[in-house]
Amino acid sequence: MASTFHGIETARRSLMTQRTALDTTGHNIANANTEGYTRQRVNMQASIPMEAYGAMRSLNPGQLGTGVEFTSITRIRESYLDTQFRSENSSLGTLTTQADALSKLEGIVNEPSDTGLRTVMDKFWKSVSDLSKDTESMTARKVVKEAALALTDTFNHTSKQLSDMNADLTSNIALKGKELQSNIDSIADLNRSISRIESLGDNANDLRDQRDLLTDKLSKLVNITVTDTDAGYNISMGGQALVNGTTATQLPVDQPAAKGSALETILSTATGGEIHGMFLGRDKYTADYQVQLDQIANTLANGNVDVTFPAGSSFPEGTMLSKEVVLSNGATLPANTAFPKGASLKDDSTLTVAGINGLQQMGLTTDGSSQRGVPLFVSTGGGTTITASSIALNSVIANNPDKLASSIRTDASGNAIKGNNGLALIMADLKNSKFTVTDAAGNTTNATIGDRYSGMVGQLGIQAQEANRKMANAESLKTQVDTNRQSVSGVSQDEEMTNLVKFQQAYNASARFMTTYDEMLDKLINGTGTVGR
Repeated sequence: MASTFHGIETARRSLMTQRTALDTTGHNIANANTEGYTRQRVNMQASIPMEAYGAMRSLNPGQLGTGVEFTSITRIRESYLDTQFRSENSSLGTLTTQADALSKLEGIVNEPSDTGLRTVMDKFWKSVSDLSKDTESMTARKVVKEAALALTDTFNHTSKQLSDMNADLTSNIALKGKELQSNIDSIADLNRSISRIESLGDNANDLRDQRDLLTDKLSKLVNITVTDTDAGYNISMGGQALVNGTTATQLPVDQPAAKGSALETILSTATGGEIHGMFLGRDKYTADYQVQLDQIANTLANGNVDVTFPAGSSFPEGTMLSKEVVLSNGATLPANTAFPKGASLKDDSTLTVAGINGLQQMGLTTDGSSQRGVPLFVSTGGGTTITASSIALNSVIANNPDKLASSIRTDASGNAIKGNNGLALIMADLKNSKFTVTDAAGNTTNATIGDRYSGMVGQLGIQAQEANRKMANAESLKTQVDTNRQSVSGVSQDEEMTNLVKFQQAYNASARFMTTYDEMLDKLINGTGTVGR
């Protein structure tokens, strides 16, 4: 038989359980806008029913219930959605930094614009064309000089911007490495705290939320694999362990930012996330456009190009021609043989020259000295190979535009014929001539300087457009997965208000039950027997 006060204990248990449910509901409502918070639920079950005491079972049918109790307070969360979200978050991180890098590259190239390299090159070619119409004009020569200076300055400036961007990405990779270290240190500390609390039988729900939020942020930096163990989260990146229970891998983040550093060697194993996107932005895109820009600058100055010299053309004594030619006296001059003084070509001859520099050295100045022309462009670093960062106007021409070769006609004495514009015409025609370039892979292509640059700009535009499209798709996928996750884990104010009313009513009913039982006991104790007479 149950105790006389059995009902009071049942009411007490109900009051305690419903109050816990109300407190948890309030906790959910309070954290409705807290980043990373997961809604919590009180799990209730009927408490152990009462058996009759004694050797023999009670003859009464059934068992007498003892009320309700809560067994735990748990988070409502699906690990599958977490895994999916982190995967999409990592992809978005990669694509966002890629798109950002390509957008910056578009800003550096700055096409189409009035100050872009295309416009500057067009002005240079126009100045050469104008010179071919009046080679004796000092004004025209000065315009060529200024246009050439503007061209080299544009190459230099664009190259410096690419170099600065490269250095900026290297610095950002190091900064992201420090952020990565901070996150994995915090996750390892949370693993320790969660393990300590849960070893006592409690659920460290709020600490788990903090750990999951940090793990989400970590997934934006690099691609990660997360394994939940008794010791906490084990997290790895492309086979590289980052967190193992309470131990966080210590990355060499205190080293100076540098390409190829020990930190970069570790971070380069990432195949997703912002850090991977930065590596792509630096080592794939920025490096590629630096190579292409260098190639355009060197091709303009030294690239092989076939040009046709008209009959009667003569070259400075000792000039080596790329092909066999017939001289005006009927003699045949073998390839790579010194051109004789005062000789000239019998017929139009197509020869391969090494860019503008090679062409200039095949002509003569008309300033009265009849000297062989000098290279138009030189490298500030010395040597013959020119890059976008090292290209410069030859100081000889910069100081005296008369040293710009424009003639390919000489008299019998080998002196330049004053006013001849043959070389200037050929140089102006280089704008539409196809230069031959062999890349590092051994592939040979033929294209004009303008077409090469247009191809580079077009490639950049397509890559930027594609990166933005992929980024938008990744953002949409991440949002969709996060919406699904929030539908499970997020706090719904409407649902919590419903629960608030439900648990409040249950609490009120439990209180009413206790009051009723108290009145019954009062009647039994004070209203019956001798006392009640």
